[in-house]
Amino acid sequence: MAEVTASETSRVEGPAGVQVPIRSFIAGIVALRVFIGCMWMSNALAKVFERSHLDFGHVFSLSLIDRAVARGIATDAASKSRFPALRGFYKHVVLPRWGFFQVLLTVSEVAIGIGLLAGIATRLAAVGGLALIAPIWVMLFDVRLYLWDYPADLFPLVLLALIPAGRVAGIDRMLAPRFGGRWPF
Repeated sequence: MAEVTASETSRVEGPAGVQVPIRSFIAGIVALRVFIGCMWMSNALAKVFERSHLDFGHVFSLSLIDRAVARGIATDAASKSRFPALRGFYKHVVLPRWGFFQVLLTVSEVAIGIGLLAGIATRLAAVGGLALIAPIWVMLFDVRLYLWDYPADLFPLVLLALIPAGRVAGIDRMLAPRFGGRWPF
């Protein structure tokens, strides 16, 4: 795939037929990539440092997913799932071996965060994120209101898996030409 470049005069059609400069579209995709990368990295660091909450005085506070919260999410999803194979895998493989899986989860989240923040193998990082959250999403697919909670994670990752967002303001931009334009990320 060719490197993403655009001039100020190039435009894409936005909502209601409004013409949007392609640079604005690309800047939005880069901002989305960096934002989602920050989200993944902050949750990875929450697991490393066992912090589930950060307070910034009266300005704002953040709730993060540390190892205990992640285990709680997996336990809850496994207990509510109507998919026997996935429920069984979590109940009989993942949860009893949580020590191993929490390390795997943390390392994966760090890799996803770095990939999205630095724009390196961004499509792979997005697919990795999807692979981590998809089982939970599937297990809780039929739980009321659940579809309004996790799409905040799911749909940006789908978009980033489809668009080579690291080729703009990312390391993928430097790697693509080195692989003769065949760099798939």
